Amino acid sequence: MIIAKNILVLAPHIDDGEFGCGASIAKFKRDGAKVTYVAFSSCQESLPKGCDANQLKDELFSATKSLGICDKDVILFDFKVRFFPRDRQDILEKMVELNQQLKPDLVFMPSLDDTHQDHLTIAEEGFRAFKKTSILGYEVPWNNRAFPTTCFIAISEQDLKSKIQAIKCYQSQRFRSYANESYLKSLAVTRGAQVGKELSESFDLMRLVV
Repeated sequence: MIIAKNILVLAPHIDDGEFGCGASIAKFKRDGAKVTYVAFSSCQESLPKGCDANQLKDELFSATKSLGICDKDVILFDFKVRFFPRDRQDILEKMVELNQQLKPDLVFMPSLDDTHQDHLTIAEEGFRAFKKTSILGYEVPWNNRAFPTTCFIAISEQDLKSKIQAIKCYQSQRFRSYANESYLKSLAVTRGAQVGKELSESFDLMRLVV
């Protein structure tokens, strides 16, 4: 059993954390854990034409609130999308500061098998910054070249509903195929079936410290 009371979620872009581990966040929050959500880019470049420049930021706070995270526990940096490899040293320094300030006992981040350059940078620098902490790499199938399902967190129907509600908050991103509710439900059912549970999210167990 993973017991964590002080959790840090590292999202390369706004919404990555919700897709990768949204139901698990809701579960841990329901169990009384403190969760800090850090997004490294406001992703203004990803906004469809005609959207307000602050729309994604507003959606972020609505989505994290749906998962039970207070606004004060949401941190947003403004690194440029697709340029994280260039800025990796600055990103690492932000992470080192977060580790010193927050002292998390569990960190969620992208998997090292994620092919998106920004996601991979967060995974690589995140492992360096938090290597003395338990780390779970979350699944984003549309980016994963492969994915080692070495850890599963069983979730409830309510946890899954909270995840889906959080993702629905991102109205500016609703055109993305992986934001489809049926897909989100089917993935949770599939991962649950692998370990004899009704619903689950799967993770790459990158480090376990007990």
